[in-house]
Amino acid sequence: MLFRSFSIILFYLLSTPIFAQKGSISDAQMQRIYDEIKTPHKYGLVMTPADNSKKMDCPTVFRKNNQWYMTYLIYDGRGYETWLAKSKDLLNWDTLGRILSFSDSTQWDANQKAGYNALQNYEWAGSYELEKFQNKYWLSYIGGPAKGYEAGDLSIGIASTSKDPTQPHEWQRHSKPVLTAEDADTRWWENRKLFKSTIIHDPKKLTGYPFVMYYNANGDTTGVPKTRWFERIGMAVSDDMLNWKRFQKEPVMMHPAGITGDAVIQKIGDLYVMFYFGAFWQDREGAFNRFAVSSDLVNWTDWTGANLIEPSETYDDLYAHKSFVLKHKGVVYHFYCAVNKADQRGIAVATSVDLGKSKKSFVPAPPKK
Repeated sequence: MLFRSFSIILFYLLSTPIFAQKGSISDAQMQRIYDEIKTPHKYGLVMTPADNSKKMDCPTVFRKNNQWYMTYLIYDGRGYETWLAKSKDLLNWDTLGRILSFSDSTQWDANQKAGYNALQNYEWAGSYELEKFQNKYWLSYIGGPAKGYEAGDLSIGIASTSKDPTQPHEWQRHSKPVLTAEDADTRWWENRKLFKSTIIHDPKKLTGYPFVMYYNANGDTTGVPKTRWFERIGMAVSDDMLNWKRFQKEPVMMHPAGITGDAVIQKIGDLYVMFYFGAFWQDREGAFNRFAVSSDLVNWTDWTGANLIEPSETYDDLYAHKSFVLKHKGVVYHFYCAVNKADQRGIAVATSVDLGKSKKSFVPAPPKK
């Protein structure tokens, strides 16, 4: 009872504006959010590929019938496929099978299918269940026809299923992408490749639409050589999950250099928290996880303090990035993609309390010749 009362007070403090300027979040509110979501204890790897030729990426965690499930990506040299795993405790995971697989080479998404669950309950410490729309479960995905690591044209597709999302089966893909870099309304920051997307259901329709997508894309910048790589996060909106309209001309989150990407949304009290990763910035090395906060889903205040997750261990000493953060039974779990200097990729987790250390490790890299 005491813990529940404390949680209510905490949510009130986190969501109470100190000043009322539209779209702005005070320094005190940002600090309270950071104190609530920080995960200083690295537990370690919880998922690793079977061999060195494969790489894991982009965890999305959801819950059903008191069990936890994770969708994640496997890159095997050809492209991305989307897989499903199961856990009782968020730490020990068993692979179940694929849900988006390679397909006929004539299809627009034949060799790239990187999926991310949509319409998840995103209340902090909530159910984390997947919600239905039109009696179906939904996901968005990066699709492309070329073989290789994020090679060729990459667009955003939509898939759905009326079957149980906790059972491995092929989800039904919409016949064509819903957003591409070649669309007539493509903006300056997304005219090369489109990447990870997150779709939430907003019953308040703060944007005027019930479905809101955040996605990052690669585009050009005036005066900057095309050899420089930039990614920025922008928005799209929809009434029906299949027809998407770009929202605003400018990105909602960007930095002067490098990557700003892979947004995932949680709602803490009346505030929305965007977890995202940065990489190759002017003032920070490597790849790392950060956050921003909004009261309206459109205007975001960026955290300027310490990274939430950054490289520090042998399993993530190259990159520690691509968040999925949740709170369960008083513990915050921060799942992320861990990449070491041997370019091995797995899924790691850090927590708000010390849960010990994982015994899982990467398969040793072969000696260099």
